[in-house]
Amino acid sequence: MTRQLPPLSDEERRARLARRQLLAPTRRAATVEQVTDAVVGLHATDAATVYLSACARLAEPSAAAVDRALYEEVTLVKLLSMRRTIFAVTEEFARYVSSSTARAIAAKERATLVKRLREGAQGWDEARLAETEQAVLAALAARGEATTAEVAADVPALRETILMAPGKPYEARQSVGSRLLRVLASDGHVRRCRPRGSWVSSSYPWALVPQWPDVPVREAKAEVVRRWLARFGPATVEDVKWWTGWTLGDTRTALADVGAVQVQLAGGLGLVLPGDEEPDAAAATGPDAGPDAGPWAALLPALDPTVMGWRGRDWYLEPELVPALFDRSGNAGPTVWWNGRVVGGWAQRADGELVWRLLAPLGRAEAKEAEQAITTEAERLADWLGEVRVTPRFRTPLEGELTGPGGARS
Repeated sequence: MTRQLPPLSDEERRARLARRQLLAPTRRAATVEQVTDAVVGLHATDAATVYLSACARLAEPSAAAVDRALYEEVTLVKLLSMRRTIFAVTEEFARYVSSSTARAIAAKERATLVKRLREGAQGWDEARLAETEQAVLAALAARGEATTAEVAADVPALRETILMAPGKPYEARQSVGSRLLRVLASDGHVRRCRPRGSWVSSSYPWALVPQWPDVPVREAKAEVVRRWLARFGPATVEDVKWWTGWTLGDTRTALADVGAVQVQLAGGLGLVLPGDEEPDAAAATGPDAGPDAGPWAALLPALDPTVMGWRGRDWYLEPELVPALFDRSGNAGPTVWWNGRVVGGWAQRADGELVWRLLAPLGRAEAKEAEQAITTEAERLADWLGEVRVTPRFRTPLEGELTGPGGARS
């Protein structure tokens, strides 16, 4: 007899987003650290995304609170990790992310840098690179924090350049310093400090990071998957593999190590943690216990961890909306959500006005309710942004339309 798997509907999956990823107004968090744990890690490739994603889920949105977590108390750490993307994770979780993912990426980055130095610069090998790394760490220890240019004043080798893609139409030169600091950051030796400018700036100094305790790689991978499934489950093996950037073998091993169990999804088989097979399991007990989320809307930024959380997105994002809301490399732009589905996009114009557009068809009554809720969220976002202007690092077609002439809500 074939065993009947517990079913988890798309509606249940969307309801879990409201609770577990703190998207409904009734579920918002008190601290930036709580928000970060709720989504496992905040995308940080675009400096503004960390702030926008956190404040979308905070009961009292505050860029200053994110600043404190990142740069004063350092309870959040940025690491080049899953999918070779920069994530901000809690300091407590960073050791697992480092051991499971970041260190392997750092090793590849270092090997690539050595290769490119040999091909595109003069007099470089592994020994000189290691010597330069130690000089950089010593300079940062003496200065406390410094930009790449400031460190280069102490370590002149950083000012040398590498010829990238020689002979190609896109041939260009890149400084050794920009590449080397990236390697040291992914290896957990240095961190990005408060930007020189506003919180949307990408010009930041560097500082040393205390080394985290070693965690065995297999144990670290299991912990990453355990936390991810707790917040993003149910999910497919392909979702987990895509989000982590690991091999299929490592992904399956980590899923087995946490005892992941199968459930039946609308589109096929999915996986959850043991004990999480039933609908509304998170609402009954544990840290996610609480009242039903009710109808909710959210304005999430480009690269938000929720919209970028799964490889298979049909249960919350209609495929026909993708060309308007994503760029050609698969980077999500700002999105408008209604009850667990992406229904449109938003943007901030040069004069500060927030504009948005519904793309998904809604019934007349539902559309009226949705528009009222979305308007409330847009006003909330505009209020805490104040005079700050945000332009996504990766522009998408709808975001471009909304910021152009006549790009108002429709």
